[in-house]
Amino acid sequence: MNQPTVGILHPGSMGAAVAACAAANAAAVLWCEAGRSAASTERARQYGLRPVGTLAELLDRSDIVISLCPPAAAEDLVRDIAEHRFAGTFVEANAINPERTERIAGLLGPDATVVDGGVVGSPPVRGKTPTLYLSGPVGGMERIEALFAGTAVRTAVLGTKVGQASALKLSYAAFQKTSRVLVALAVGMAREHGVDHELIEVASRRTDSYLAEPEYVVKTAARAWRWGPELEEAADTLAAAGLPPEMLRAAASTLARWEGVKDDSELTLTDALDRLAQP
Repeated sequence: MNQPTVGILHPGSMGAAVAACAAANAAAVLWCEAGRSAASTERARQYGLRPVGTLAELLDRSDIVISLCPPAAAEDLVRDIAEHRFAGTFVEANAINPERTERIAGLLGPDATVVDGGVVGSPPVRGKTPTLYLSGPVGGMERIEALFAGTAVRTAVLGTKVGQASALKLSYAAFQKTSRVLVALAVGMAREHGVDHELIEVASRRTDSYLAEPEYVVKTAARAWRWGPELEEAADTLAAAGLPPEMLRAAASTLARWEGVKDDSELTLTDALDRLAQP
């Protein structure tokens, strides 16, 4: 069987690493450099991705396209793709709610085979092995399973309904990301009263408590630009199920206070908590 050509949209920290794994079973992995940042260009170079000048060229040359971008951009990106009548396998792997995933599948129409994907875990670097959960047409899922066979990206099939993988991703994100936000609020409250060290000591007696890892607040702040929109998507999913979305919307609003520290590797815990205390 001929190896497929794969297009990645776009080479962020997750997208580039996932694309590099796909390269093990692909003829080539392409990315579109138009309008992308210097950081994206460097990541793509580091992971050996091949640049193309336009989205049209990427779509014309690709058998499989994987979309891994900020949630807010997912639908607009697909509208651009739909204009080119892409007829390969499209993996919608963004952290968006199931209704949006179904809408995206409809936008691509009968030409493309749309597979719903949800990545759970850290980017596949330095021994990390995230799982790409899949749902949708059987043939499409089999192509994606073959693409990542033997790589650090594990695949797991959930079912044949588009939206199932998105639902699992957001269900997990709703707990995991909101829990990290609660850690920031708890440590910030304790610090205001001079008992933050004691709080950490109490939490450290419980090995399953996020409170015992206050250093992760810094990582939460640096990732707030991505996590906030994910939690908004998860809140929409809760609302659609008749469940109260207010807790997740409040967590997203809290994350918005860290606007301006996107991927800041120099941020300290003190800086992060100070920013959290500023409306």
